[in-house]
Amino acid sequence: MTYKNPKALLDAATALPAAIEAKLPAGAPKISAKLLDLDTKLPTLPDFPMELPDLPAVPALPNLPAAPAGLRYVTQAEVRPVPTPTASTLRRNKILS
Repeated sequence: MTYKNPKALLDAATALPAAIEAKLPAGAPKISAKLLDLDTKLPTLPDFPMELPDLPAVPALPNLPAAPAGLRYVTQAEVRPVPTPTASTLRRNKILS
């Protein structure tokens, strides 16, 4: 199928991100859904002046390795400032001569 309209091309271009997202764990961001949402919000666009050739087929993607048991993701972190060491502290720790 050749493409004459930008919206049809955008629809077809979501195949690769969708194939990648199918391999990702649950909760990963969905770029393909955002692209399709954008497609519905675009106004009617004029056709291209010429037909564009088919997009290449989505390659076979390897399966992701399983996550190690007990693996947890960091969901919350607290960042605290660390005081800057003084010259006397650096001399005492023999970092500064």
